[in-house]
Amino acid sequence: MRRKLLGKSIGYVLIGISSLIMVVPFLSALMNSLKTYKEYTTVPPRWIPEVFQWSNYAQVFQLGNIGGYTLNSVFVAALSVIGALISCSMVGYAFARLRFPLKSALFVMVLGTMMIPAVVIIIPHFIIFNKLNMLDTLTPLWIIEWLAQPFGIFLMRQAFMNIPKEYEEAAKMEGCNPFQIYLRIFIPMARPTLATLAIFTFMGKWNEILTPVIYLTSNEKYTLPIGILSLSGQWTGNEQLMIAAALVSLVPILLVFLFAEKYFVQNHNMAGIK
Repeated sequence: MRRKLLGKSIGYVLIGISSLIMVVPFLSALMNSLKTYKEYTTVPPRWIPEVFQWSNYAQVFQLGNIGGYTLNSVFVAALSVIGALISCSMVGYAFARLRFPLKSALFVMVLGTMMIPAVVIIIPHFIIFNKLNMLDTLTPLWIIEWLAQPFGIFLMRQAFMNIPKEYEEAAKMEGCNPFQIYLRIFIPMARPTLATLAIFTFMGKWNEILTPVIYLTSNEKYTLPIGILSLSGQWTGNEQLMIAAALVSLVPILLVFLFAEKYFVQNHNMAGIK
């Protein structure tokens, strides 16, 4: 009994420490975003501002084209999520349920591509998009997700493989073809995994910096992360506004996570049961 209680106490302490490690930097950034520049640069630092400068957040939208950058990011992230869900679920279904020659070998090759560092394929991608006259457009930022990425394929294949075969056999007896089985049976049953894939894809695309820097040159095409960085000159003497802008950029991610949280947690619970 004592050992069980001790183990539980140690677990709670570790969870508390882990939570503080994650929460304290966020709270520190939030407090810094509500300071004046004088308070922000005070040494030793003052953790809580004397007067909360909520107007800092209004100034963020006045200094740069934050609204335009946000719309670009929403456009790229939304198309990327749609593309990833459609392409990865279809390819994952094929690897999980369909029979075709060299299926296992092809899946191993797909997994093998996960070992290739992203920086290695930057130049080939750049050459391809240059030939297609897609440079300085938002297309290279989202079109890749419509070609089924290996992590998403792996995630969806595992989800489809865990669905009992009886559902598939019953659908076949009702006269459904493979596409109808995929759309009407497997997709609804894989919602938790689809939500997980959507969250990961959205977060990856929303926070992406390297790819937009490579492909975009026009300021009006910038996505939110590089748009904020491009305004660094205007933040001089008002660095607290840059922190406010960075926090504003987190809001859509939080909204997406809250919207898909139920399915995300459900997927993790199912993984734990298996």
